[in-house]
Amino acid sequence: MSSARAERLVNLVLCLLSTRQFLTADRIRATVPGYDAASDESFFRMFERDKAELRDLGIPLETGRRSAFDTVDGYRIARQDYELGEVALAGDEAAAVALAARLWDSPELAGAARGALVKLRAAGVEVDETAGLAVEPKVRAAEPAFGPLLAAVQAGQVVSFEHRPNPNTPARRRTVEPWGVVSWRGRWYLVGHDRDRDDVRCFRLSRISEPVSPRGPAGAVHRPDGVDLMDLVRRSAGPPPVIGVARVWVASGRALGLRRLGRVAGPREHAGRPGDVLELELRSPETVARWVGGHGPDVVVLDPPELVDAVRRGWLAAAKAHATTTSSSGTSSGPGGVPTQAGARVGGTVR
Repeated sequence: MSSARAERLVNLVLCLLSTRQFLTADRIRATVPGYDAASDESFFRMFERDKAELRDLGIPLETGRRSAFDTVDGYRIARQDYELGEVALAGDEAAAVALAARLWDSPELAGAARGALVKLRAAGVEVDETAGLAVEPKVRAAEPAFGPLLAAVQAGQVVSFEHRPNPNTPARRRTVEPWGVVSWRGRWYLVGHDRDRDDVRCFRLSRISEPVSPRGPAGAVHRPDGVDLMDLVRRSAGPPPVIGVARVWVASGRALGLRRLGRVAGPREHAGRPGDVLELELRSPETVARWVGGHGPDVVVLDPPELVDAVRRGWLAAAKAHATTTSSSGTSSGPGGVPTQAGARVGGTVR
């Protein structure tokens, strides 16, 4: 921005703050330095740009008329809406603000953090940026789509991009009304209304391919009131809900990783071997079956039956795959080189 335009904007703000009545464009032209020398056409172009600039800066520019008899709109800035209320931060709160400002090191967010500090200092709050130097927090946004999507959220503009639901599926074109960009468990997600599926969706930014193309005018997208973006991401990308409890027997001194995931219900022997009964949260039988199946005869599923079936299917599939690779030898071997027969229990992991 040129110094002349910056000075003109400051003068315009001071002019509109100093009046309680709505000032017409002609009155503003005659009052604010920088407008008086312009032609009619140039003035209206300059004035329209300056009004848009003030609104982009968050300055509450009001439009109205002094009385019912006026035929031309006027403008003013309500002082109670413009002035910052009293801000009082304790020492630890000011240190937390300074630490939060240092958190963002991406170009898209560093400017906003710096602007927040400037506003606090203007309100008389001294924020010590050197506090907490022993802690160096960082939130990085390395995904190429981060910048364009954040800009679209701030502008309220529809975007279109290629998205791959998982690495094994082809990318699909999505048109989304963006509501926000959220960080959850070290990953970034876009939350918004997917026009193609007419539903709310979350998209992991690392699976969005460039370019991100804006569509339509700015200001067309508005996030619905009461929407919790973090909750939407948590329910979309988080683990499935707990559907029950799995009980498994674990041999003593074995399956330490599995033990950390569960709770020991008590000691128990199985087939003459000492061990413990372990209770695990059951969210997906197939997932828990993969955890259990890898431990062979050191872990035995007690219940529920669907987990028993899932482990059995996994073992039989592994035995079949192993048998295919060794069919030329004439002997079918199970996991660990143990010969198996059709219908026999594999590995001792199921009852």
